[in-house]
Amino acid sequence: MSASDEARPGLWVMNLSLGVGLLMLVMKMYAYIITSSAAIFSDAAESVVHNIAVSFALYSLWYSNRPADRSHPYGHEKIGYFSAGFEGSLIVLAALYIIYEAVHKWMTGLQIENLNAGIWFTTAAFAINGGLGGFLVWRGRRSGSLIIEANGRHVLTDSWTSLGVIVGLVLARYTGWLPFDPICAILVAANILWSGFDLMRRSVGGLMDAADPAIDQAVHAVLAEEVRKYDVQFHELKHRRAGRSVWVELHLLFPDETALWLAHAQATEIEHAIEKRLGPHVQVTTHLEPAKDHRRVHPGQ
Repeated sequence: MSASDEARPGLWVMNLSLGVGLLMLVMKMYAYIITSSAAIFSDAAESVVHNIAVSFALYSLWYSNRPADRSHPYGHEKIGYFSAGFEGSLIVLAALYIIYEAVHKWMTGLQIENLNAGIWFTTAAFAINGGLGGFLVWRGRRSGSLIIEANGRHVLTDSWTSLGVIVGLVLARYTGWLPFDPICAILVAANILWSGFDLMRRSVGGLMDAADPAIDQAVHAVLAEEVRKYDVQFHELKHRRAGRSVWVELHLLFPDETALWLAHAQATEIEHAIEKRLGPHVQVTTHLEPAKDHRRVHPGQ
């Protein structure tokens, strides 16, 4: 299967996300125009950011599936971390702007109209985004795509934003106390901030090749079984994730009398065992060493 064939289902999902996002933006802007609600404005502002982020994520998903070339011999998948960081930073900026606007409206005087219509529009947005966000997170985890998962989390953030707006509008509607509207907008913005910073943290971790505990545990479990089978040892184990791909490197230490062809065959079997455990997008590189020369090259180990 070519890279373009693998990318096609993901691109379809992201196009769906962008289409739904544009529809939600239109709904929320209309709801804000007819209500003048600070909370609905916060929801609409978050949707503007969301659509910008989805557009960049769509490009990133296409670019990440380009095959490796001379300028990028390890492929292009790490752009997914840039996409997640970009989306997270936009979420943070949107949250700060929402807080500013909510406080500004509160200080200059609140006026809300057509509350019932605003509640119904926002409820529809909450339901649609909740379903779409859950689907995107599931699809992203299943395919190992941080781009799709990050977009799904952003859509879920949009959904929680709408829920906060609904609570604020309902409270204002039935109590008559209008400050519930900006208060809920500020609370929603605080939740958005947390989501944005979490995406940025994961982006930095990926770019810095932070160790994945699940991968580390899986590789050690395979190696514990394989080294007993072939009576070898290992050291210098390293691994990193780049989007869907996982890269594993290690040194294998063989008895001095082991023939080169046999050591190579056994190393290949160990590589296949690791690849089988971690999935199809795994690249394993082993370095073969004899025990005697190992002590010369790596004194103290």
